[in-house]
Formats: sequence, C-alpha cells, structure tokens
Amino acid sequence: MAIFFLSLLGIPSIGVYSLVTDRIAIVPPQLAVGAGKIKEWLKVNTVETTVGGSVVVGALACGNSNGILLPHFVKTEELEKIKLGSEGSNLTVMDTKKTAYGNIVLSNDKGAITDPRLSRKTVATISDTLGVEAVQGEIAGLPYVGSLALATNKGVLAHPLIKDTESQLMEDVLKVPVTPCTINCGIPYVATGLIGNSTDVIAGILTTGPEIFIIGQALDVVE
Repeated sequence: MAIFFLSLLGIPSIGVYSLVTDRIAIVPPQLAVGAGKIKEWLKVNTVETTVGGSVVVGALACGNSNGILLPHFVKTEELEKIKLGSEGSNLTVMDTKKTAYGNIVLSNDKGAITDPRLSRKTVATISDTLGVEAVQGEIAGLPYVGSLALATNKGVLAHPLIKDTESQLMEDVLKVPVTPCTINCGIPYVATGLIGNSTDVIAGILTTGPEIFIIGQALDVVE
C-alpha cells in the first residue's frame, strides 16, 4: 500500500469536498476525475452528488459503514442518489439548525465523538444512524471534532494540541490509537486535507514527507 496525493478543484483541502467510509465515497459531480481516483485508490463505490447544491460534501455530511448523516437542506434528488449508492446504509436527514455534520461528528465503525454542544436527542440520533456508541467530546479544547481529526478503523489522526484526556476518551470510544499530526504543511484541521478508510489514505498535495511518515504509521497504510 502507498499513501496517495490529490487536489480537488486545484485545492489541497480534499476532505472538505468528499466523504469517505469503508463502503462509499460521496464526491461532487464537478470533481469527476477526482472521484475516479478515490474509487480506484480506496476501493469504494462512489456517488457523485452535491449536498444541498453545495460541493463541500465533506463538511456537510458524515458517516461510517453503517450510516450517513445529512443536513436538513439536502435535496430529494441528492438523497435518492445517495440511497442508490450506499448499499443499504442507514440515511438520516438531521432535523436541526446544525448543518455541517462533517465538521462536528468524528466516527469510524466502532464509535463516534460529537460536538459537546449537541443535544442528547441529537447525539442519540447520531448513535442510532451510525450504529455505534456516540459520546460528546472536544479536541484541543475545540468542539469541531469532525474537522480536527480523521478516524478510520485502524487509527485516528488528530490536531497536534489534543489533550491527554481528550485522546484517552477518543481511544476508549473509537477503539483505535490516537496520534497527533498536521496535514498540508502544518494545517492542524486534519480532516480538511485527508481522506481515507481501512484500505488506504489520500492526502492533500501540500502534505510534507514528515507528515506522510506519521500518517502512514498511525493509520497502518504502509508496508
């Protein structure tokens, strides 16, 4: 295995535009070339659609192998495309004012960490949809856990200033080791520039050699 590099729309913040799980990748149709590479490299079914007419799919949607969370303004035709391509996964359109679920939920197939400001009812809905325990938490004292870390079923890469207590909670809930790291030459919002699953990982094109070394070891994607 090898870590791949990619830019989408000429931008290294590839995680903003795409949602990837072990089963599916959702990528805007404007990024058809990138979608083909993601499908080939990560061995997933791809769905080409916007979410609410927006290309920032990775910021708005969140998911794992069991389910996908979508904001309330997702369009009917977009939802239908995701249903067809998601192979029977649970789909929940969240009936809340919050919309950027990709930024506020961090999940793998073993657990989920959510923005601590979400209501208990919302956290319960997230847990039911993703089929895992969902626990409220922060990373580096910040609530945007979905953008501050990337979780796969092999490991978590998180903001370099993550606290020990936060790291321990994540390891307990997500059941994988947590490693501090940056992406795209020092960006601490790891999930904005990194996508991946249990098969492999794709990094933004500005990611440095030292960052790649840490990513490969932490997510077990190097031979």
